[in-house]
Amino acid sequence: MSSALKRVVASIGIGMALMLTQAPATAGPGDVDKSGAAWWQWVLSIPVDENPLLDTTGEKCMVGQRGDVWYLAGTFGAPTVIRNCTVPAGTAFFVPVINFVNIDTPNVCGQGPDRIPVSDLRAAVAPLIDGATNLSITVDGAAVNNMRRIKSGVFAVTLPDDNLFDAPCAFAGGVPPGVYSPAIDDGYYAQVNALSAGPHVVHFHAESSGGFTLDVTYILDVVATINH
Repeated sequence: MSSALKRVVASIGIGMALMLTQAPATAGPGDVDKSGAAWWQWVLSIPVDENPLLDTTGEKCMVGQRGDVWYLAGTFGAPTVIRNCTVPAGTAFFVPVINFVNIDTPNVCGQGPDRIPVSDLRAAVAPLIDGATNLSITVDGAAVNNMRRIKSGVFAVTLPDDNLFDAPCAFAGGVPPGVYSPAIDDGYYAQVNALSAGPHVVHFHAESSGGFTLDVTYILDVVATINH
């Protein structure tokens, strides 16, 4: 574990109002009000037993979702996963294809008492994204061509009890719940606009240095209403 919390994931995300250009999309939200920072704030706020990053079936895909834009998630550990998810009609999707977060955590998870400058947080993550290869995202086999690298501004994350970093940092006493800042994100994101009713397959793939591979498939069933 490094001196600051770092994790790699892949998901689907757009950061700056990217628009889908492929055929399967129907009319949907125009500018997606999502960002890499907001994606991390969403996923890191969810305890491990409900966290979509650890979901191997898709049963957690609705956790924490709101409005007409949903987040898709990569994985936290296993490189490959297939998820089945029911989504309401009119929903667009924000997808990080590959992204990293780096968080300053004085006296937590092996970091000493000194703060880490934001410039150093960024410098630690940049080579991982610089070295990303074989990046792709498709919907029903058609390529989504709006993927773009986006570097976040500085933000804060709120970690709950039993958060994603707690077990990996058990050697250093775990990671207590609380608000942590500064945090930064760097990654490749894309937008999938609202899809027509019925089944659709969203697939994204990424590789990076150190042997990291991520391959995620969402089988989405778009329906008029969802019964909780």
